[in-house]
Amino acid sequence: MSSKNETKLEIDLNKLKHNYYYLKSLLKNECEIIAVVKAFAYGHGDVVISKTLENLGVKTFWVADFEEGVNLRKGGIKSKIIVANPGAKSYNKIIKNQLDVVLHNKRLLNLYIKKQKEVNVHIKINAGMNRYGFDVNEIDEMCEILKKNNKLKVLSICSHLSSANNLSKSEETLSQISLFEETAAKIEKKLSCNFNKHILNSSGLLHFPDKIFNMVRLGISLYGSYRNKNLLEISKLKSVISQNRNIKKGAGVGYSSEFKAKKDMNISVVPVGYADGLNRRFGEGVGSVLVNGVLCTIIGKICMDSFIIDTTQVNCKEGDKVEIFGEGNSILKISKDLQTIPYEIYSTINRRIKRVYIGNL
Repeated sequence: MSSKNETKLEIDLNKLKHNYYYLKSLLKNECEIIAVVKAFAYGHGDVVISKTLENLGVKTFWVADFEEGVNLRKGGIKSKIIVANPGAKSYNKIIKNQLDVVLHNKRLLNLYIKKQKEVNVHIKINAGMNRYGFDVNEIDEMCEILKKNNKLKVLSICSHLSSANNLSKSEETLSQISLFEETAAKIEKKLSCNFNKHILNSSGLLHFPDKIFNMVRLGISLYGSYRNKNLLEISKLKSVISQNRNIKKGAGVGYSSEFKAKKDMNISVVPVGYADGLNRRFGEGVGSVLVNGVLCTIIGKICMDSFIIDTTQVNCKEGDKVEIFGEGNSILKISKDLQTIPYEIYSTINRRIKRVYIGNL
């Protein structure tokens, strides 16, 4: 592990493996995990995370766009890669890199038919989230088009749940699953073929395990940022104290002197800022970090490359380690402080922060 970088995202691949095996234990033997590694694997480094999972037996990866798929191919990933939103201008790159595509509207369907080249496709249905997917009333026309064109090899039918994380909306989730099941069955009948099917995400699997089809798409649960005692958060964002300072009562701190010391204090600067992805909603008493086992409140405004903490109650010196999130300061806690979700925090960590990996691929 490199010690040259003062600020780093430390990623424990052994914890990733633990999460994978736990999630796999919840599935029937024939059910396959599609690993969601979009957005740089939720900020954890898509190539290393994908290689680790590929070595564990993952056969299919899910990315957002063709560039993410191409990057995985360049990184040596041999498994199937599904591009969720292929767009209309990425066709040649997709074919060259042997990427699968999700077809979610007639425009994309007609584009890929017009090209008359063989490509693996996955049909997405709108089951109620009203984002991507063919509406139910478009299914008959879509199937007629597919029956007349044998270049497109349909490998799966999929959809996405809008509220699986919210148990108070279980009725809505079950309704979406039911609509998906009925529509998928209709497609299979019209095309005279059985397909893989997947609608459950991490929350879907953990909250509705009796509704598993033969594939599940898992993202945040693999990274461990889920309220489940069997899952381990795989990463820690760590830095150091770069400067200590004693200030007097009444002194201002940071831009606009938004914070005014109500007593004599010791404050410390940490070299991480909003350019690194540290949300500006932190600060002014919102959020804290761990220094020598003590939670220290973030004060003042977050700067582009640094933030300031109250270290009056802790014995610390310049160079001491700071845990922004990790085992002692869960990302679930700080996302609650920010009134957001771990996904946002992970995916906005700037790539200038060094990713350091513990454990073997």
